[in-house]
Amino acid sequence: MTPDLLQLSYSVAGLCRQAGAFIRQQVSSFDQSKIVTKGLHDLVSYVDKESEKMLVEGLQNLFPEAGFVTEEGTVANSDASVAYRWIIDPLDGTTNFIHGLPCFAVSVALARGNEPVLGVVYEVSRDECFRGAQGHGAFLNDQPIHVSSATQMDDTLIATGLPFYKFDHMDAYLAILAEYAQHSRGIRRWGSAATDLAYVACGRFDSYFEFNINAYDVAAGILLVREAGGRVTQWLADGDPVFNRETLATNGHVHDQMQAVLKQHWKESYKS
Repeated sequence: MTPDLLQLSYSVAGLCRQAGAFIRQQVSSFDQSKIVTKGLHDLVSYVDKESEKMLVEGLQNLFPEAGFVTEEGTVANSDASVAYRWIIDPLDGTTNFIHGLPCFAVSVALARGNEPVLGVVYEVSRDECFRGAQGHGAFLNDQPIHVSSATQMDDTLIATGLPFYKFDHMDAYLAILAEYAQHSRGIRRWGSAATDLAYVACGRFDSYFEFNINAYDVAAGILLVREAGGRVTQWLADGDPVFNRETLATNGHVHDQMQAVLKQHWKESYKS
């Protein structure tokens, strides 16, 4: 079955808003004693899990033929051989949520193979729903969005995520940060990769880069950036940026400039 991606995107946006409403209700009553540590500095709560269950149930009803890739593992149907898979992060920015910081989002993508063809990012605190479907553009609260027009890296605002559990190649990463800092208007660490990518799509950020990142953090945002006119690749090449744990997303105009810095410092890191 080939889904109607545009119509499906409206329904998925509705599900993300429902999950976001539940998350918003939990902000004031969140029970810190129910935080679970999945790994070093990697936190999860009952809010993540309940949100994911809500999304999985709704998505199964919308498109039963699709499999799932989920952060919290609440569904067993993750067969990579199926034609389509939902890629879900029910609460991207869990650490922000736990600490009472405002940036966290619900992120849902539909992928055909490894390619996202539908994406929704709902940023809960600002009630902003970013939605896109392959070939149909990208939208913020149903208004069309586009990437920025900056053509020089010195005129850009850059988003990234700092490593918090795996610290290989930190010297190279810090060297990249230093060069970007000297040749941009600034670097922001928002704490939600899905939101970072949505902000690239609507022109608030001009670029975003991160490594050790998971498919469920970036799949929906990658679709949004592409549909808004931007470019998304791996750090050093044009390969799959969804499942290869490194993502470079830009407005397209500064992509080669950004990638040149990565190639210089990242290749040297892997030689050592």
